[in-house]
Amino acid sequence: MAEVLDLFGDPVPANWGGRGRPEHVANQQNRNRVSLLVALGWSNQRIAAALFITQPTLRKHYFSELKFKDVARDRLVAQVGVKLMDGVNAGNVSAIREFQKYLERNDLMLYGQTQRPAKAPPAETPAEKIGKKAAALAAAHQPDIGTPLGELMMRRQQAGTSH
Repeated sequence: MAEVLDLFGDPVPANWGGRGRPEHVANQQNRNRVSLLVALGWSNQRIAAALFITQPTLRKHYFSELKFKDVARDRLVAQVGVKLMDGVNAGNVSAIREFQKYLERNDLMLYGQTQRPAKAPPAETPAEKIGKKAAALAAAHQPDIGTPLGELMMRRQQAGTSH
């Protein structure tokens, strides 16, 4: 007899639609899902909800996947690294780029940093840039030495500061 599958590809229990709740059937696909969700840091309540089961059912059928909660993330990151390395060995250029990013993130993790170090500020801070209008206004208030108007402006400025 052919196995009947639901919308998500999970087998439908024989007593589906009968009295009582059908027993959950643990399969490899669900085990992989639980392992991935544990590695992503999901809580047991959230994982159980994603599988449409209760938390006691989750603990009963997926105990071995849940017990690796502490190292699940490291195992996932290692598996991603292995897959990237396979791509690098095959000569895949995008895999090489991603592997370089992977190495940088790993190095940051080794040294306890979460971000790349900020670049050191330049020794001299450049003068603040001003727009054309502001530069023209500043130049208008500076006398041109050697011209009759500039000489007049200089005398006025000196007379204004001497008071």
